[in-house]
Amino acid sequence: MSAAERRRILLVAHPRRKEAHDLAAGVVERLHHAGMEVVVLQDEAAAVDLAGSPNVTLADPERAAEGCELVCVLGGDGTILRGAELARGTGAPLLGVNLGHVGFLAESEREDLDATVERIVSRDYAVEERMTLEVTVRHDGDLVYSSWALNEATVEKASRERMIELTVEIDGRPLSTWGCDGVVMATPTGSTAYAFSAGGPVVWPDVEAMLLVPISAHALFSRPMVVGPNSHLALEVVPGTQGTGVLWCDGRRAVELPPGARIEVVRSSTPVRLARLTSSPFTDRLVAKFALSIHGWRGAARATAGS
Repeated sequence: MSAAERRRILLVAHPRRKEAHDLAAGVVERLHHAGMEVVVLQDEAAAVDLAGSPNVTLADPERAAEGCELVCVLGGDGTILRGAELARGTGAPLLGVNLGHVGFLAESEREDLDATVERIVSRDYAVEERMTLEVTVRHDGDLVYSSWALNEATVEKASRERMIELTVEIDGRPLSTWGCDGVVMATPTGSTAYAFSAGGPVVWPDVEAMLLVPISAHALFSRPMVVGPNSHLALEVVPGTQGTGVLWCDGRRAVELPPGARIEVVRSSTPVRLARLTSSPFTDRLVAKFALSIHGWRGAARATAGS
């Protein structure tokens, strides 16, 4: 196989988790033995003790996932979100191996790593697309910030002592003004992340929608809302208010929000592609990740017995 034809995998590993260090070396060795090129970011290679390995190639930090058929992530949801930053827009799907706690974005658990590597080598996985959000911030009419989010864009108060006052707008029409701790604007993928913690609904990932979930709002009407995928969400930090805010995208990228700032969120045209190893229903993922009790469930057997 020529260098141009060689299969290429980007490996992303949690830089401070000892288990990720140990597992990364084994994954690299097995993929390299299968004739695949494994690329790793330079600072990450040093962090996980792969800098001197002859089995890895250092990736261009500006184009790390370009030319890769897959981005393999060892870590929790935070590491997987970092992998999503590298993969989005390149066409390379993301496959996460959970080394964290819940790991809702992960497709595999650490005890299944050997089988997962085999599936990567044999290209035995399906790919699904998850919608993302396009996020912009304007102040005095000028664009001052733009970003994107796979899980959510969250506007929060900047200081513990003060609420933030936000005017909520949907599809160009004002809905209400809330004195609150913040507002989460999420995708279905993010419905089990921050939006879930704030009291929002769980939305199946194949539903095309956006969520708007207030955080501790002091208002008569402050319910979580689910809107269409083509809706336009906007928040304005009330001019003249004493409280300032901060915008977080996926908990990773942030910008300060002065009074008068306007935050706009729409569906992005660039999704994140996820590699799937199973076709099990999303219900099973909920049960597994949240350790839900299904004791006594007999399913079709119960219906047959009662007939």
